[in-house]
Amino acid sequence: MKHIRILFIAVAAAIIVGCGTSRTVPITGRKQSLLVSDEQVLSLSNQEYTKYMQSATKSADATSTAMVQRVGQRLATAVQNYLTAAGMASELSQYSWEFNLVKDNSVNAFCMPGGKIVVYEGLLPVTQDESSLAIVLGHEIAHAVAKHSAEQMSKQIKQQYGTQILGGVLSAAGVGQTGASIAQIIVQNGLQFRNLKYSRDHETEADHMGLIFAAMAGYDPQVAIPFWQRMAAQSGNTNQNDMFSDHPSDAKRIAALQKIMPEALQYYNAATGKTTTTTTTKSTPKTTKTVSVSSLTKKR
Repeated sequence: MKHIRILFIAVAAAIIVGCGTSRTVPITGRKQSLLVSDEQVLSLSNQEYTKYMQSATKSADATSTAMVQRVGQRLATAVQNYLTAAGMASELSQYSWEFNLVKDNSVNAFCMPGGKIVVYEGLLPVTQDESSLAIVLGHEIAHAVAKHSAEQMSKQIKQQYGTQILGGVLSAAGVGQTGASIAQIIVQNGLQFRNLKYSRDHETEADHMGLIFAAMAGYDPQVAIPFWQRMAAQSGNTNQNDMFSDHPSDAKRIAALQKIMPEALQYYNAATGKTTTTTTTKSTPKTTKTVSVSSLTKKR
């Protein structure tokens, strides 16, 4: 009997792993396994986004609204060009980019799967300029491109499967119950995409990818450091931001961004035709070599 139970757990675990799809995250090259389809996630994401925008108040600041849309579209174009050059053009159909500025004093922004991005007015005094706004929007776009929502949902599904396996539920439920479990978790997350908590690893990955996306679009990635210093300075206010759930500390975030700055500057130099230098507290200034996006793509 014990051997049968062990065999059952092994088979069920194989089903969990086998029913998913494997994918490589752009820029970082990390391998990920997804148990939910793009169609399932995007359908619910679009529904949630529509409901949110019906309840939200769009900003009356025409100038700032135009800036958010201009920076967002410039980033989206750079991302689309990169994915095409990287042989991932098939993924472009998943995105229907939209950028909105809403009337809300929170220091916040969010991106739903599929490229629906919302910026709160309260964020703009901290970003201060287009380049810093590009750092934030790049980070949000990165969550969508890296499919972090689908990955978090897949993680929950695996956890739920684990509970079912230990309880012997799947022995009688079969595929029907498996499908029901997926549907249940998708619906639950579909109602809270805006509040979905990402892991620290996902936040760090989005920082990395977002910095590169901003650089690809021709925005100086070095503005990310003073931006995060401003974010750290204001975090003690009563109106605290919750833009990056489960995020690493500001000091760790800044240190990680400084570490990948030379890589980001290569993309920036390629996009702008400039040769930009960067400095750190531990080394002398180093000039990065200007390279093309296509050549960088080939290295990955």
